[in-house]
Amino acid sequence: MNDKNYIHMFRSKIHRATITEADLEYEGSITIDEDLMMAAGLYEFEKVHVLNLNTGSRIETYVIKGERGSGTICLNGAAARLGAKGDQVIIIAYCLVPQEEASSFKPRIVLVDKDNKIINEI
Repeated sequence: MNDKNYIHMFRSKIHRATITEADLEYEGSITIDEDLMMAAGLYEFEKVHVLNLNTGSRIETYVIKGERGSGTICLNGAAARLGAKGDQVIIIAYCLVPQEEASSFKPRIVLVDKDNKIINEI
């Protein structure tokens, strides 16, 4: 980098998504409906934190693109042990922001219903 100071900031999140499946046999990651990825500005293979509101677990993994319009939120591999179908999660991505821009930085927030359909984008 350069001589600027950078702050780790919450860049975007999908708030209160519902896990639709957990696949222990997959190599690892979280599969997310492509529509939700686009709304939140998430990229395939991007690192995210997944906060499980039912169990209190917090995992770090990466995103895999799921079928558009499916509402899929699937924990894969080892992550499948930390959540179950029906659990609510918050999926968060972060970025580095120059310190002088941090106070005006605004994240993207995607609110979804129980079927993972977008109800609001902030």
